[in-house]
Amino acid sequence: MTRTVSFATLGCRLNQVDTQELQALLEARGFRTVPFEEPADVVVVNSCTVTSRADVSSRQMLRRGARRNPGARVVVTGCWAQTDPAAAAATGADLVVGNAEKRFLPELVERLLARGASPGRDGTAPVHVGDIARARAMDPPPPPARVDGRSRAFLKIQEGCQHRCAFCIVPLARGPSRSRGPEVLLDQVRVLVEAGHAEVVLTGVDLGHYGADLAPRTTLAALLRRMVEIPRLRWIRLSSILPAYVTEELFELLAGSPVMAPHLHLPLQSGSDRVLRRMRRPYTVAMYRRLAERLAGAIPSLGLGADVIAGFPGETDADLAGTVALVEALPLSYLHVFAYSDRRGTEAARLGDRVDARTIARRSRWLREVGREKNRAFRAALVGSTREVLVLETRDGASGGLVGLTGNYVEVVFRGPGSLVQGMTRVRVTAADAARTLGQLERGGVA
Repeated sequence: MTRTVSFATLGCRLNQVDTQELQALLEARGFRTVPFEEPADVVVVNSCTVTSRADVSSRQMLRRGARRNPGARVVVTGCWAQTDPAAAAATGADLVVGNAEKRFLPELVERLLARGASPGRDGTAPVHVGDIARARAMDPPPPPARVDGRSRAFLKIQEGCQHRCAFCIVPLARGPSRSRGPEVLLDQVRVLVEAGHAEVVLTGVDLGHYGADLAPRTTLAALLRRMVEIPRLRWIRLSSILPAYVTEELFELLAGSPVMAPHLHLPLQSGSDRVLRRMRRPYTVAMYRRLAERLAGAIPSLGLGADVIAGFPGETDADLAGTVALVEALPLSYLHVFAYSDRRGTEAARLGDRVDARTIARRSRWLREVGREKNRAFRAALVGSTREVLVLETRDGASGGLVGLTGNYVEVVFRGPGSLVQGMTRVRVTAADAARTLGQLERGGVA
C-alpha cells in the first residue's frame, strides 16, 4: 500500500522551496503527497524561528498536525527544530530533524515507520540535529516533485549566511554560506522550462554571496549570464539581495537583459545610520539610496521592495522619522515591516535601550501605512499601460477572475479563459485601488 505524507510550511519562501525538495525526496521513495488537512501516514512540519511569534506558530502547527492525525508519525524539521530541538521534541514530535540532516529525511522516516508503535510524543523522540556551523557544501537539488499547476518555479541556489547581523538568528539556524554548482543549476532550469515554467525564482539566504565558496570561484552575475541564454525562459527573478552585492556586472545584467524580471528586493531595515551600525548591517543610508535611485533610473517601471524593522533596541523617534522620510523618498513599490522581537543567541537580545511593546506597535503601524501608500501609488502609475503577465494558478478570491503577475511584481486581476493559466499573456491595467489592481485582457494578447 502506498504510504502518504503531508506537509505544513511556516516562514520564508526558502522554507517553501525546502519543502518542495523534501517532497521530491519522499516521492522518489514511493510516498504520495496529500493535503495537510487529509489523513496521512507521516506529517512533516517545516518550522520557522525568525521571530518569537514564528516559534509559537511552529509549536501550534506541530500540535495541530498531531491532533488531526493521531495515528500519523509527526516529523518536525527546519529552523526551529535546528535551534531548539529539545522544545520541538517536547511539543509532541515523533522525530526531530535539523537543517543539515534534511537530506536524510526519507531514511529517517522509513526507520521511524518500521518501528511500528509511536514513541508516545513524550519528549523522547529521536533527535537528528548536528552542528550546522560545520556545514560546508550543498547537495544537488533533487528532481522536481510533481509541480503540475504551479505557474512559477523556485530554485534554491545558495544556503546559509556569512553575515552576523545583530538581530538575526538565521546564521545559527542555517549555517555558513554555501552554493550549488552552476552546471547543476543550469540543468535544473532547463528541466523546469521544459516542464512549462516561464518564470524561475532564484532563492537563497545570502543570494549575492553565491559562488564564493565554490572551486573554481564564481559569482551570481556569472551564473545569470549563462542562465538568461536558456531558450524559452521568460523571466528570472531574484528573491532578495543585499545592496553591497550589486556589482557593476550584476547591475548591467539587471538593467540590460529582458530575461531579468524588472523587480528587485533590497533589504533596508532602518533609515538611520546609527541604527544600521548597531544592527551590523554592511551598508549606509547613502549607499542604499544611491543604488535604489540608480536602479530605478536604469530599469523602467522597476518594482523595488524593502524590509524594515520597527523598534530595534536603541531606536529613537528621530531614528524612526529618518526611516519614514527615507522610505517616502525612495522609489519603492512595496514595504515589508517587521516588529522587532528578541531571538535568543543573537547580539541584539543582549543590547540595552529596549523599546517598549506599545511603541514598537505604534511605529510598525506608521511604517505599514507608509508602505501601503507607496504600493498604491506605484500600482496607480501603471494604469493605462499594457503589461506582460504570467497567469498564476490561483484565482482572485473576490471575483473569481484570473490573476496575472507582472514582471515588476504586481498582481493584476482580469477576466479570461482558464486556458491562459501558467502561460504568458498581455493585460491592460485599468484600475488600482487600496486592495487590488484590475486589468483587461488585450485582444491577441497571448505572448
